Amino acid sequence: MSVPPLPPPLDTLGQRKFSFYPAILNIEHNEWIFRKASWSEMLVYNPAGDFELWVPRRYLGEVSRIDDPVIIVGLTKELEYKGGMLMAHERRIIEMPRAVNEGPRIVAGESIAPVPQPAPVVGIRLESGAESRVVRMMIVAIAIALLISVGVVLIFRDGARVQFAPVVQSDLPFTVNDDQYSIEHQYGKPAEDKWRSEQGELQYRKLWYPDRGLNLILMGSDRKNIHYLGAMDKEWRVVHSIDLPGKKNSASILHTLPRF
Repeated sequence: MSVPPLPPPLDTLGQRKFSFYPAILNIEHNEWIFRKASWSEMLVYNPAGDFELWVPRRYLGEVSRIDDPVIIVGLTKELEYKGGMLMAHERRIIEMPRAVNEGPRIVAGESIAPVPQPAPVVGIRLESGAESRVVRMMIVAIAIALLISVGVVLIFRDGARVQFAPVVQSDLPFTVNDDQYSIEHQYGKPAEDKWRSEQGELQYRKLWYPDRGLNLILMGSDRKNIHYLGAMDKEWRVVHSIDLPGKKNSASILHTLPRF
């Protein structure tokens, strides 16, 4: 009896490696090479496992047109390799244990008993007083969350407005021994560099760093001998001060320094 040809494009496989989809269960490596074909089966070889396997033609499906990274040969059923034989895989349905007070389950051929209707659902409604309290609590919680996220709290007292805003949370790495060069070594060149002269030839210098939101203030008796005094934010509020010689803190000077 002559062997019928493989359906195209199975006949073009040649010695090229291919994979089955879905993969055959219980076989680790899904990589095959075509060997030969009979009227009812196709012989394939698994190079990783070094064994051959006959696959019935009725299980062979279409072949992918794309061979990157590997050709795919479709299977019409999910197969498994068991006891040296290839067979169709059957997924068994495991019956779940019955719940407490569960009625009898319907078996094929038995009459279907009427299904009891569930009891009517009664809506539970909160009293108007409870509803209003819940709504108020939700509104208060949302308002607090918004205030925390914005980071600004406004307090009005005796007609005066006091504003609290976020400030620098960690100490800056500068002391009275730092000057312009040591500051620029750590922070780089400032976006703005301004001078201000006071009586007694006291000099103030402002180095503005917009990316950090900081005005670094330096003070000295002349422009050649000037050192770090503290830092102001973009609203000209003191955010960092240092201890000066004589146990005096620079905050008292910064609070009185006009913006420049």
